[in-house]
Amino acid sequence: MTDGESSSAVPDPGSEPPPLSDLAAGVLVFGSSAAVLVVEIVALRLLAPYLGLTLETSTTVIGLALAAIAAGSWAGGRAADTIDPRRALAPLLAISGVVIAATPFAVRSVADPESVGLLYLVAAATIVVPGALLSAVTPMVTKLLLRTLDETGTVVGRLSGIGTVGAIVGTVLTGFVLISHVRVSVILVGLGVLLAVAAAVLELRLRGPGFGLLAVGGAVLVGGTAALAPGGCEVETTYHCASVEPGGSTPDGRLLVLDGLRHSFVDLSDPEYLEFAYTRGYAAVIDAMFPTSEPLAAHHLGAGGVTMPRWLASTRPGTTSVVSEIDGGVVQLDRDELGLETSDALRVRVEDARLGLRDVEPGSLDLVVGDAFGGVSVPWHLTTREMAEEVHEALDDDGVYVLNVIDHGSLDFARAEVRTVQERWPHVAVLGWPADGPGPGGGNIVVAASERPVDVDAVRAGLGERQVGWEVTDGDDLDAWVGDAAELTDDYAPVDQLLTP
Repeated sequence: MTDGESSSAVPDPGSEPPPLSDLAAGVLVFGSSAAVLVVEIVALRLLAPYLGLTLETSTTVIGLALAAIAAGSWAGGRAADTIDPRRALAPLLAISGVVIAATPFAVRSVADPESVGLLYLVAAATIVVPGALLSAVTPMVTKLLLRTLDETGTVVGRLSGIGTVGAIVGTVLTGFVLISHVRVSVILVGLGVLLAVAAAVLELRLRGPGFGLLAVGGAVLVGGTAALAPGGCEVETTYHCASVEPGGSTPDGRLLVLDGLRHSFVDLSDPEYLEFAYTRGYAAVIDAMFPTSEPLAAHHLGAGGVTMPRWLASTRPGTTSVVSEIDGGVVQLDRDELGLETSDALRVRVEDARLGLRDVEPGSLDLVVGDAFGGVSVPWHLTTREMAEEVHEALDDDGVYVLNVIDHGSLDFARAEVRTVQERWPHVAVLGWPADGPGPGGGNIVVAASERPVDVDAVRAGLGERQVGWEVTDGDDLDAWVGDAAELTDDYAPVDQLLTP
């Protein structure tokens, strides 16, 4: 019996569970802390196809995880003073394992656009329950190792440090290794089974195999069901749930779908065919600003299906395009499913678009195409005045910057982005519905900017030829639409909040 335990806590000394070694205690604290962070990070990937990978989604998941850690630490500490912690550790691990293994099945079974509230509720439960139970492990293990008050600081400090290291390892391992190489379902099912096995090992030592083996069986059964549940992902990349689907208005049309959103269209037999209105808007601007068939030096921020680089290569032979795409999984899907072939004339680099642009020789580009998205949002660091300065520096004196923007409702983000572009270029035009808004469902607008005047009449003619019913706005009308919108900077770019209808 250890110091501090009352004789009534364990009536029969002969049945008292064996003590917990320092090594076992460290492994329990390290592993449970790591598991909490694995669940937190993977939850972001699991929810992205249904809620979007936005700042609000990230904040919600992080807030729930922190709330679970706080609740579990507090409740675990209270419980450790009233029950023998050695008899609680295995159930904590086992129940957590079953819930984690069930998470993919639970989330995907309620993932319906009409039941977002239920999805939030289920997602919260699958984060909070295992997070709280696993966070209760540390105070219980601390109680077991505290033999005298004189060593309180040493024990608490050591276990706190071990738990923090475990959280770091869980974060790094998940972000840099697991999500890049393992499906989200497999990560969660595997973690659930691992926790259940750990529970079985503890139970085997403390009370026999019954409860532990039951936990393992439950985790395997639930996890296996979850792994078989449809997830809508052909490929789970570092950043996206991705798939390629037949679609569009041509027999060989393919849609690149990222996190449930149609990002790109590619006609496998005709690279000059453009399905989406915003790509036809790009084409109208390019043909209006540069002589027909003239080869260009272009840099593309974001790959998608590499639609525009292929269009340029076909319509303007001799064009050189460099594509900066942060997600190597999307590039590989382009190669495997969308027929992407790279060459000296079309290079695709796996890199952050802003960092990739810094490698461009100043004044060497005719065209920069901004088409990078995380969900429906342009990544905030690609929207700012400082980013516009870098694009401007890369373009020659007659260069053109075209940027795709998606917004909803009052178009607060679109107005702010246009204002930001106007601060850098003297001539800016917007293709879309800036006068009345794009309607309740939101939509694309294309921003065109240059040091030389944008040939608005030629752009309108190009849109008409391509059967795009968009307006083109510039000059005083555009200034009136932008109004007093704030300029976006590296110090202030609340993109997700501005996008909120």
